[in-house]
Amino acid sequence: MSSLYAKLIQVIEKKITPMAGAVGQQKYVTSIRDGFITALPFMIVGSFMLVFIFPPFSPDTSWGFARAWLQFSLDHREALMLPFNFSMGIMTIFISVGIAASLAKHHDLDALTAGMLSLMAFLLVAAPLKDGQISTAYFSGQGIFTAILVAIYSTELYAFLKRHNITIRLPPEVPTGVARSFEILIPVLAIVVTLHPLNLLIEAQLGMIIPEAIMSLVKPLVAASDTLPAVLLSVLVCQVLWFAGIHGALIVTGIMNPFWMANLSVNQAAIAAGEAIPHIYVQGFWDHYLLIGGVGSTLPLAFLLLRSKAIHLRTIGRMGVVPGVFNINEPILFGAPIIMNPLFFLPFVLVPMVNATFAWFALDLDLVSRVVSMTPWTTPAPIGASWAANWSFSPVILCLICMVTSAVMYFPFLKAYEKQLLEQEHENAVGHAEDAAQSA
Repeated sequence: MSSLYAKLIQVIEKKITPMAGAVGQQKYVTSIRDGFITALPFMIVGSFMLVFIFPPFSPDTSWGFARAWLQFSLDHREALMLPFNFSMGIMTIFISVGIAASLAKHHDLDALTAGMLSLMAFLLVAAPLKDGQISTAYFSGQGIFTAILVAIYSTELYAFLKRHNITIRLPPEVPTGVARSFEILIPVLAIVVTLHPLNLLIEAQLGMIIPEAIMSLVKPLVAASDTLPAVLLSVLVCQVLWFAGIHGALIVTGIMNPFWMANLSVNQAAIAAGEAIPHIYVQGFWDHYLLIGGVGSTLPLAFLLLRSKAIHLRTIGRMGVVPGVFNINEPILFGAPIIMNPLFFLPFVLVPMVNATFAWFALDLDLVSRVVSMTPWTTPAPIGASWAANWSFSPVILCLICMVTSAVMYFPFLKAYEKQLLEQEHENAVGHAEDAAQSA
C-alpha cells in the first residue's frame, strides 16, 4: 500500500503538478476566471430577482398570500424583469470587459481602455441593428464564448500595436487624457476594420453572424459539459490537484464557467417561459452538492472531528466547523491535514464523486428541482441548494443526504487516522513523564 501511495505521489509531483501549475498561471485562463469573478455580483443579484418574479408556489395554490404574490408577479412581469434583464440578461458585457481588463494587466496596458475596446468589439459582432433596434439575443448565455474570444482578440491586438509603437503620439505638452485618447485611435480602427468585415463575410457565406457561428461550433461541447462523465471528470481533476496542494477548484471553474453560464442562461429562459428546466450541471450543482463545506465536502468531516478522541483532531474540528459552514475549509485541509495525507486520499477524491453521481440521478429523474439561480459560493449548502433552485425544498433534502453520505464515507478513514494520532499522543505523554521523572 505504501509503495502504491509513493508511486501515486511521484506521478502527481512530476507530471500533474507542473502541468496544473502552468495551466493555472496561463494568462488566458486567469483572465477568463477574473472576468467571470468581475461579473459575479451582477449575476447573483440578477438571479436573485427570479425568486420574486417566479415565486415557489403552485399556480393552483389556495393560500391567499401565495395567490396574491403570483398575481402581482403576473401583473407587473415586465417591470419586475427589468433588473434581471440588465444584470443577468447582459452578463456577457460584464464578462467581456472583465476579461479584457484582467488580460491588459498581463501586458501592462491600461485596464479601462482594454475593457472599452472589448466592449466595442463585442457589440460590433454580437449586437446586430435591425429596424433601428439592437438585438440583445447574445447578451446572455448564448454570447458567452463570443465575449471571451473578442475580449482576448481586442486586448491582444491592442498589446501588439502598443508593443510595435503603432500609435499616434502627441507632443508632451498635450494633457495626458487627451494624448491617451489619440493613442487608442488606431486600436479602435484596427478592431473595426478586422471584425466588422469578418462578421459581414461570415453572414454572407453562412447566413449567420459570428456569435451564431461560434455557438454552432461549440454546441457539441456545451452538450457534453452537461453529462455525468463531465461532472465526474471535473470533480476528479479538482480533487487530485487539491490533494497535491494546488487550488484545483480555480482551474476547474475557470474552464467550466463558460459552459455553466450558457446552461444557466437556458435554464432561466425556460423558467421564464414556464417550460421544464433542461440542464443539470451548472455552478449551483457544483457548489451545493459536491463542495459541501468546501472542496472534498469536508463539512461532515468537521462535525466528526468535534467528537474525536484525539486532541489534535478535536482542536482542528473546533477551528474548522464554522468556516466550513460557509464553504471555507482550509483549516481542515491543512490542519488535519488532508492534503498529502495518504489515509484521506480515497475519501477526499471519492466522496464528491459519489455525491455527484447520486445528485445527478436525483435531478435527472426529476426527484429534485434543478438550478435556475446564481448563488454566492459561501452560502451554507442546504440554504444555497434551495436558493439556487428557486427556494424549492427538495434540494435541501438532497443536500442533507449528501452530507450523511460524506460522513459515512469519511468515518472509517478518520478512525484509522485517529488511532495513529492517539498512539502518538500516548507516546508523547509517556516521553514527557519520563523526562519529568529524570529532571526530578
